[in-house]
Amino acid sequence: MKKKYMKFCKYLLLLAVVLSMINCTEPYQLETNTFEEAIVIEATITNELKKQQIKVSKTYRLEENGPTFEAGAEVYMEDDLGNQYEFTEGDKVYESTVEFQAVPERKYQLFVTTANGDEYVSTKETLTTPTEIESLSTTVVTKDGQTGVEIGVNSYDPSGTSKYYRYVYEETSRITAPKWNPFNTILLDQPRICAGTEFPGFETIGFEPRPADTRICYQTKNSNDILLTTTTAFNEDRVTNFPVRFIANTDYTIAERYSIQVTHYVQSFEAYTFYKTLKDMSGSGSLLSPNQPGFFNGNIKSATNPKEKVIGFFEVASASSKRIFFNFQDIFPNTPLPLYPYDCTEYSYDSMFFGINLHPTPEVPCGTGGPGGALRGEIRAGRKLLYLNRFPIFIMVIPPCGDCSRFASNVVPPFWQ
Repeated sequence: MKKKYMKFCKYLLLLAVVLSMINCTEPYQLETNTFEEAIVIEATITNELKKQQIKVSKTYRLEENGPTFEAGAEVYMEDDLGNQYEFTEGDKVYESTVEFQAVPERKYQLFVTTANGDEYVSTKETLTTPTEIESLSTTVVTKDGQTGVEIGVNSYDPSGTSKYYRYVYEETSRITAPKWNPFNTILLDQPRICAGTEFPGFETIGFEPRPADTRICYQTKNSNDILLTTTTAFNEDRVTNFPVRFIANTDYTIAERYSIQVTHYVQSFEAYTFYKTLKDMSGSGSLLSPNQPGFFNGNIKSATNPKEKVIGFFEVASASSKRIFFNFQDIFPNTPLPLYPYDCTEYSYDSMFFGINLHPTPEVPCGTGGPGGALRGEIRAGRKLLYLNRFPIFIMVIPPCGDCSRFASNVVPPFWQ
């Protein structure tokens, strides 16, 4: 959930920039003393049977890390039959107390009351036409001089009523630590003397089994761009190989086995217009320039202060997802594998060498004198992991090269195959 939460934040920051720059006369003069706070509500309710989620936050200044979660709010939805759907506060999100799905011909409305009593209400929205993703495609293309694989999406609505589509994706890569060893080096004894004598004491270097699940890991990332398309210019409501992701053949993301799940949301014209405007405003070169488009409204208003600026859109959209897997050699059979994302230089340490640090570091910890002092210092500080034991020489590497769980998950995803 935390990963998905930042997907929208990039655009919220850009909107905050717009709000703070309406009176700017020169490009790139970003002054946070003109910052204008605004409520941000992100709500997409779908026809999927699940616990639906709504995000409520505030815009943030450029020097801040991200949006401020609006805690303590009362959030609920109501349909035109009087049914209410309550949402409870979770980890940076409000989640429905029960699983439900939007159904055709019902009208839904969102209500939010913040902890300080400010009330917000959306227009009434209906579910868009359910349209399935038919397939995902993989095509080798060259973009800006770089060869890679382009992942496209295909769909068709014979009724011709979908027309507007928004896409998100979740991608997962398998990662194998290239210099994994089944054993860790450990220090068995504490030093008898720290420093100040000619031959200080030292710990004994020992070994312990390393968990096997530190060799193969999985890294999952979510899309953070606004991906939109429309079929209004065509004779039929058909999407053909719309590109949602391009990955260079030098990118380790696809170096082993890779999976991507693409979800499309069929949008209303109003929702598409909102996201298209948001995308255009956040496009390269459009924000940090003298001509600013200013603030634009969604379909959520303040019920307590009609003049208050509210950012966000309440969307009721049909959703469809499709997942594919492929190996690097499936797409690029005669191409060298991409390089591992970390420098896996091997460092040699002599466990019998006496008194000289062969690999000095800015801070040499206590007890690095004596036989193998440099090696013991690296083990104690956790800066190196064992790759090869050729006693008395120990070949060590930085932790990510011998333990992929340092930067990825060692839990096999339930969908993996």
